[in-house]
Amino acid sequence: MSAPIRFGIVGTGWRSLFYLRIAKALPKRFEVCGLVSRTQARADEMEREWGVKGYTSLDEFLSKARPGFVVASVPWNVNPGLLLTLAQNKVPALSETPPAPDLPSLISLNEDVAKAGGKIQVAEEYHRRPFHAAQIDLAASGILGKISHAQISIGHGYHGISLIRRFLGIGYEPAVITGKSFKSMIVEAPGRKGEGGGEKTKESIQEITFFDFGDRAGVLDFSNDQYFSLIRNGRVLVRGERGEIINDEVVYLKDPATPIRNRLTRHDGDLLVGLYLNGIQSGDNWLYRNPFTPASLTDDEIAIADCLARMDEYVRTGKEFYPLAEGSQDHYLYLSSMQAIRNSEVVKTERQPWAR
Repeated sequence: MSAPIRFGIVGTGWRSLFYLRIAKALPKRFEVCGLVSRTQARADEMEREWGVKGYTSLDEFLSKARPGFVVASVPWNVNPGLLLTLAQNKVPALSETPPAPDLPSLISLNEDVAKAGGKIQVAEEYHRRPFHAAQIDLAASGILGKISHAQISIGHGYHGISLIRRFLGIGYEPAVITGKSFKSMIVEAPGRKGEGGGEKTKESIQEITFFDFGDRAGVLDFSNDQYFSLIRNGRVLVRGERGEIINDEVVYLKDPATPIRNRLTRHDGDLLVGLYLNGIQSGDNWLYRNPFTPASLTDDEIAIADCLARMDEYVRTGKEFYPLAEGSQDHYLYLSSMQAIRNSEVVKTERQPWAR
């Protein structure tokens, strides 16, 4: 058995806890060698709770902990400076999304990191969630024919856009974007910690954006209530010339007169052996096998663990899995979609300097 993958974390917010839970569940695979907080009190609190050495100085953390790479889990406006500092110190970084808050800072970050010879990948986990990874694999298999349309109602902004681009096979092609937002009332959902507000309604804002890539199109339909709502479900529709995927349903033509219908089926462990995902099948084909069994992880944690494993491979071999350029493209399209909605205008994106 090889040594665990050693990494550090800068930031102690809600997202950083995912990485700590993963390392705790898979101690033979991952090791958090230290974390950096803005305050000593928070560093001490995290050290007591997770048994991970806390620091308030990035320089001290890098010199003493010597991580194989660093997870940057800090606010949008802080992230570019942190990523550039890590690049200048020749420390590989796995950046939480988005890598920078706006287009000018995205452009300058890509340019500055390139000059510094930085090694950065982005922890965009949505297309690595097991069910979405299975859907993407099926769409890419050719069984549905050429994919022309993807309608996503799973995650907000750049998360949903990353799924659209993966389903459609879009890289850095320009898009024509239109969008609208709608207001309605909804019963308030529990928050991140599961707290409830009783029978209380609040205003919900739904944003629907259309991305025209010429021969392919994507629709992003989302309201932030979906993340924790008990009554708003996610939806995926992917259409090709020979078939389509609707959530867990798949239909395709064996020949012009013979439609085949299958389902994407989850296989989970049970109470006797443990609660974990084994994999996902369509018919007799495995579309996804969970590489982290028998650890009991949520789908999001499985996806983030996959990012960590791929980051280690990237550091060792240079094999990219979601480079800074792709994370920048996702956020650029999101910013453009917000401009289309905010100003009720058609927005045409342009090829940016990071495009390859």
